[in-house]
Formats: sequence, C-alpha cells, structure tokens
Amino acid sequence: MSSNIPESIAGVTATTKANVYFDGKVVSHSLEQADGSVVTLGLIYPGTYHFGTGKPEKMELVAGACDVVLDGSTDRSSYKAGDTFNIPGNSGFDITVAEGICEYICTFLEE
Repeated sequence: MSSNIPESIAGVTATTKANVYFDGKVVSHSLEQADGSVVTLGLIYPGTYHFGTGKPEKMELVAGACDVVLDGSTDRSSYKAGDTFNIPGNSGFDITVAEGICEYICTFLEE
C-alpha cells in the first residue's frame, strides 16, 4: 500500500461480536487499542447508507472506493483505497459504494 494506512494493527483487543448494519451490508469489528482508544475494521457492500456520528471520525480506505456526502452539504467527494477523510462529531454522512466491497478503518477521534 502506498499510503500511511496501516496494513495491520498490533496489540489490540478484538470484539468477536460484529457490528452489523443495513441487513448485513455494512459489517465491522471493534478493536480496543492499548491506550483505550477504539477503531473499527469494516466492510461496506454496494448501496447507499447514512451514518450518524457522536465523536469525530477518521475513515481510512483499505480497499475499494466510495462517494461521501457530509450532512448539511450537497458536495459529493470520491475516495479510493489509500485515501482518508474526516467526519465531524455530532453530524452524519451518506456513503455510497457503487461496486465491489469498500474496506475501511474508522478511528474515533477526541473532540
């Protein structure tokens, strides 16, 4: 991979029960890092989905591609493997995967 997106995450505690959304079209697993911060590793199958945020989030695309529209905007941004984008806290976004599977790492950031 030609970006700064990690290929592995060492020293984590993985939650074995998956987070399943939209009838299984979005699935992730939570990982607690040694410092107590949480990231999720997930897959998004083709479709358009809306997510709300509590804390700000950083999304890193491991594989695939997606389009994102942040709440309150009509601007559509396209991302591919190796790209990163941020979502503000207490907001939301629409994410569209046109084909294939989008794989991601979501890091929950401090406000």
